[in-house]
Amino acid sequence: MKRLKVSLLTKVVIAIAAGVLFGQFLPNGIARIFVTFNSLFGNFLSFSIPLIILGLVTPAIGDLGKGAGKLLAITALIAYGSTIFSGFFTFFSSSAIFPHILPANAELTAMDNPEDFMLQPYFTVGMPPLMDVMTALLLSFTVGLGLSYISGNALREAFNDFQKIITILIEAVIIPLLPLHIFGIFLNMTVSGQVMSIITMFLKVIVVIFVLHVLLLLIQFTIAGTVSGKNPFRLLKNMLPAYATALGTQSSAATIPVTLAQTIKNGVRETIAIFVIPLCATIHLSGSTMKITACAMAIMYMAGEPVTFASLAGFIMMLGITMVAAPGVPGGAIMAALGLLQSMLGFNETLQALMIALYIAMDSFGTACNVTGDGAIAVVVDKIAGKQQSTANVSE
Repeated sequence: MKRLKVSLLTKVVIAIAAGVLFGQFLPNGIARIFVTFNSLFGNFLSFSIPLIILGLVTPAIGDLGKGAGKLLAITALIAYGSTIFSGFFTFFSSSAIFPHILPANAELTAMDNPEDFMLQPYFTVGMPPLMDVMTALLLSFTVGLGLSYISGNALREAFNDFQKIITILIEAVIIPLLPLHIFGIFLNMTVSGQVMSIITMFLKVIVVIFVLHVLLLLIQFTIAGTVSGKNPFRLLKNMLPAYATALGTQSSAATIPVTLAQTIKNGVRETIAIFVIPLCATIHLSGSTMKITACAMAIMYMAGEPVTFASLAGFIMMLGITMVAAPGVPGGAIMAALGLLQSMLGFNETLQALMIALYIAMDSFGTACNVTGDGAIAVVVDKIAGKQQSTANVSE
């Protein structure tokens, strides 16, 4: 008999519902068992974050610096620009919307002094990370850039093996345990009386992010249509099969064949599409950046934290780089971003768990936005490459 595969999103939804349900009647003594697991898992996650950054970001930057020269640089720059635009577009949009739909009296008071409201674990085990998050980021950028310039392969192969270890850690340990962790968080928040504020916030934020995704795609294809002289709505319509496929697969990599076929249908030369689409599946995560930025801002509003341009600008710019390292598994982008949430926005264990749950609830829509936007970038790169080729022919 074939084993039924349950998606991560379904598991997270079940975990949230079960946490709210069992929190109504489960004795505190039993509930604290799950709180103890949360403490252990949260500490392990904190230990793993620098390793995740080092293992994913370093080889990603090292590989990005090799190969196709000027065309690679152009594509990477456009992809990063699109990702950063998505982050700042989300910031200004959310700043205008969230204060009206997430009122101040719905603050997560339990997040300020959790020991006064929430159940505490029976015991804790310290798991100090090998280095802090910023050190891991700087080391990753330094070594990654170095790998892109040197000719030797020994260190590159070592980091490629380390990347495989970290990917296994995420896929086989962290992701499978996330639903249980989220169950414990919502169980504890039900006991503290905060859960209804969270559920209401989730629903509102999901609606806002979906609308912003649609607007972002319209902007991306309007720009692509303007640059290429093509009808932007026809370009976007042709990419809808890729959008629908990504909704089902929740994976940019798994959607590449469909994205590639629809991009060629938009008139992009096959040689350009074959180069741009697989590359952008790795480095262009505008939809994921939008989700992370919006979710982080919503949680900060709910927790009564100040949300300012100064505090989010650096986060968004660093997030654009960190997204290059997001592994091709459901929830991979948020795993890569946890270090920034912790170091730059001060997210503790509970806020990180809420962030993961809210992100995964929108995972398929973010992936669909990512791959659809890849088609817009391919149209722009195709136009730029055509101009460069024409200039080269004239000069000859």
